[in-house]
Amino acid sequence: MNLPLPIRILLWPLSLVYGFGASCRVLLYKKGMFKRRRLKAPVISVGNLTVGGTGKTPLVIWLAKKFLAEGKSVAILTRGYGGRNGVSDEHRIMKNELGNRVKFGVGADRFKNGSILETEAPVDVFLLDDGYQHVQLARDLDVLLIDTSRPLREEMLLPAGRLREPKSAIARADVAVFTRTEHQLGVKRAIQEFPNMPIFPATTQLKEYRLLSPANQEVDALGPLPAQPVFAFCGIGNPDAFFSDLDRWGNVVADREIFRDHHKYTTSEISQLEQRAIRAEARSIIMTAKDAENLGRHNFVRIPAYVCEIEFKVGDEAEFLKAVKVGLSRGKG
Repeated sequence: MNLPLPIRILLWPLSLVYGFGASCRVLLYKKGMFKRRRLKAPVISVGNLTVGGTGKTPLVIWLAKKFLAEGKSVAILTRGYGGRNGVSDEHRIMKNELGNRVKFGVGADRFKNGSILETEAPVDVFLLDDGYQHVQLARDLDVLLIDTSRPLREEMLLPAGRLREPKSAIARADVAVFTRTEHQLGVKRAIQEFPNMPIFPATTQLKEYRLLSPANQEVDALGPLPAQPVFAFCGIGNPDAFFSDLDRWGNVVADREIFRDHHKYTTSEISQLEQRAIRAEARSIIMTAKDAENLGRHNFVRIPAYVCEIEFKVGDEAEFLKAVKVGLSRGKG
């Protein structure tokens, strides 16, 4: 959300009202005037302070795999925002990665969905996707993600900016994870804004490219992307980070297009993207996994289309997992 400065100035009074309301809401839960509800199993919340992508879903998947490797029963609670046919793109991505090894509760009432899962089978740990502001559900650990390519000091509260809460809400976190730490200057600036809490770096690395079949958008092959000009598009929370990653991964982007986060693509838009790619003399089209989920049944038929498959890497992995387990053992009550 990069609004022109004059519009941000005009919206600033509304941001003050919004920030006051957000702070009062959290305070009412903290004082017990609004009651938090607690599930039987421990809950780890993964979230952020801003709208847009910071890597929440990749970290939830990463944590789920770590707990599964320990033989634990894992359940993920997600809002399911921006869904097609009642299923969100993030949910489909998590489902593709984790399959039936993880239980899912999808919907606005995370406590209700979690309670249903607990009645069906034992759960060892819940992962609350995008849960930092969902304070009505009690959690044992709050993991806060900060995108170092977008320093918080430059952000304003909604609707003038991207902040969901005032920066003082950082103090609720138990562990902070700085994503996109290849931006070293951003890391130094972001760390200066944080209180004394465990802080860990994380990066997004390219795992592979998936070639989509023109027939049905299913995976056709795995392999490296040929060295050639590409046309890139995305409808995600942080498009600049995606294009930056493409450059870092050695792609030559001939042209690009940006859509709103969670955008659902139409046949007409797919055709227009192909035409633009042809005009740019691109030899292939490239997108994120989230965009691939939002293609639906629409096809690219004239140019090969590839999906960037990424993996989340946490620095000091052993120490991070130790901090998570220590936080779970303490709990917030």
